[in-house]
Amino acid sequence: MTKKTYDISKLHDRTATILLTTALLIVVVLYSFPLLWFVLSSFKPGSELFTYPLSILPENPTLQNYNAAWNSLDFFRYFGNTMISSVVTTILTVFASATCGYAFAKYDQKWLNFFFICIIATTMLPTEVIMNPVFIIIRELGLYDSLAGIIIPSINTATGIFMFRTFFVSVPDDLVESARIDGATDGQIFARIMFPIAKPVILTLSIFSFQWRWNDYIWPLIVLNDPKNYTLQVALRGLVGAENINWTILIAASVVSIIPLLLVFIVFQRYITDANITTGLKG
Repeated sequence: MTKKTYDISKLHDRTATILLTTALLIVVVLYSFPLLWFVLSSFKPGSELFTYPLSILPENPTLQNYNAAWNSLDFFRYFGNTMISSVVTTILTVFASATCGYAFAKYDQKWLNFFFICIIATTMLPTEVIMNPVFIIIRELGLYDSLAGIIIPSINTATGIFMFRTFFVSVPDDLVESARIDGATDGQIFARIMFPIAKPVILTLSIFSFQWRWNDYIWPLIVLNDPKNYTLQVALRGLVGAENINWTILIAASVVSIIPLLLVFIVFQRYITDANITTGLKG
């Protein structure tokens, strides 16, 4: 390669880097701006929310909105209900998805392939289609108006099964066969070998599942009747009156509700791309 060709190639790489970085910054701004406005609006008094022209920064910032939101809602109870349902559902979802994904990936049975296709096909069904039959089953089982009623139907997800199956398919079969030759049972192979090395999928699905369950609104609204069992999203809906909406309290309470999601993502996202997790699988 001549010096001139090298310089042209280097210029092209630099130009591509600048263009990609610029595009990335534009996307970041587009996604961050509404969230930033939302957070800053939570510090505005009611008189500033709908003033024209609209302003991003609050002229008279106040924490009264958060104080009013905290006193208007039983945050400890609603946070507790939401945290219990989200954490328990996430743990059960990860375990159920991992066991199903392992079976679909490593058991050579024709009917399993057909069953897997049927499970994936359920992703094409709108949630509203299955709500009625699921609700009838929950009611007949005596789980209506309980946290178990919103946890159990949410455990099995086609997305989680697909993620684990895809990962386990990439694991060499020789690893499983070697463990069987050494006398390990299928349960031991899954618990001691397959499940630990699936850490990237476990963390990814955990983040997604926790987010899904924390933000879930429609199903808890249908199943829960007693306000003591309300999750946070259903309780926030109670701030919306029939004739008026207290926007200052609603915005402040909504900001508080997204803090756990933000903390979960900040704490766990760096583990997802850890290259050392899959060390030893290539060969």
